Amino acid sequence: MLSGQLADGFTTIFAGELMDRFGHFKLWHAGGSILVAISFSSVFGSCVPCKLMGTNSSTLETVGYSTFAAIFNVGWAVTQVAHMSMVNCMTSNPSSRVSLVSCRNAFTMVANLSLYGIALLMFTLLQSVSVLVQYRWIAYVSISLGSCFVVIFLVGTKEPGSIQHSTDKNLSRISWAYWFKRVLYYQVALVYTLTRLVTNVSQAFLAFYVIYDLEMPQSSKALIPAIIYVCSLIVSVILQETRWSSWRLKLYFSAGAVLWILSGLGIVLLPSRLHNVMYAISIIIGAANALMTVTSISMEGVLVGEDLNGCAFVYGSLSFVDKVSCGIALYILESYQGTIRSNLVTAFGYSVTRFGLGFVPAACSLLSAIVAYTMDLPDTRRRPLVEPLLA
Repeated sequence: MLSGQLADGFTTIFAGELMDRFGHFKLWHAGGSILVAISFSSVFGSCVPCKLMGTNSSTLETVGYSTFAAIFNVGWAVTQVAHMSMVNCMTSNPSSRVSLVSCRNAFTMVANLSLYGIALLMFTLLQSVSVLVQYRWIAYVSISLGSCFVVIFLVGTKEPGSIQHSTDKNLSRISWAYWFKRVLYYQVALVYTLTRLVTNVSQAFLAFYVIYDLEMPQSSKALIPAIIYVCSLIVSVILQETRWSSWRLKLYFSAGAVLWILSGLGIVLLPSRLHNVMYAISIIIGAANALMTVTSISMEGVLVGEDLNGCAFVYGSLSFVDKVSCGIALYILESYQGTIRSNLVTAFGYSVTRFGLGFVPAACSLLSAIVAYTMDLPDTRRRPLVEPLLA
């Protein structure tokens, strides 16, 4: 996982720089999607290097799977930066940009929920085969279905003209130094990175927490994430109808951070005999995730403003910090987790799982809310709607 996160992080910077130089977001998106489809099939398939070398050593398996995980994340990084950069190039209106981000987050939740549906179907139809085969078919069906939607996106979406619609700005490419000299760049980077730490770390430890700490039924490790995704989807849809301004971005983000702080405290203190309370906490987590994710990404759009010739670098560089930070954080937490049973006691009396799911996201939420409060976001309320959503 760490190798994939590092590969993803470094790729985002170079991908962003190349997109700012040459454009063609859809072409980059298509290339990244192809890498994702090929490498993801290999991750869930057999060990390719092991077959070529005729051995099944654990070292070779680690190298093989790490390599394909890295390739997968390279493709994902290219796809992600291209897709996020298109938002700013499709419209210059701040409210429309936030609506697009909310829509993007909503359909991310739809994709996550669809994966649970595919898994349920495969587990039902393939009961007589091994779990390994079941997960391979889940991967193959997901890749095939995702590829169909990629084709629909590439065929049905017009390539946005970023430079042509930025008539009042210098048309030359914006250098990295321009962004590094802006205090707002570092503030937005910190807020976005902390938000991604909240969502990624909590997602990684959620299933272990409900099964081993709260001793809930096995079905809960699917039901509770599904509740989170549904609540996040609902909130994302609601956010699309909001008329946005800079102070509202900060207010909504802070509200999401407060919800996560309360959820984190509940997770840390929740005894196993009251495990059903986790269903209520999952509703709060879903709302908090949507509020923090949508507003933090929208802050990137405010940072970019009309400087569209450098928007891909902004998304790429911030994703680099996000991926590397998440990879290192998960690596450190997992290194202390050890076996399942030894995980249940730590020096502070809490399991690593409970600590990782409760305290870490709550602390990151608190710090991100403080940073968001200190931001001086430019006022976007009076910016005219020059170009709505391009067809």
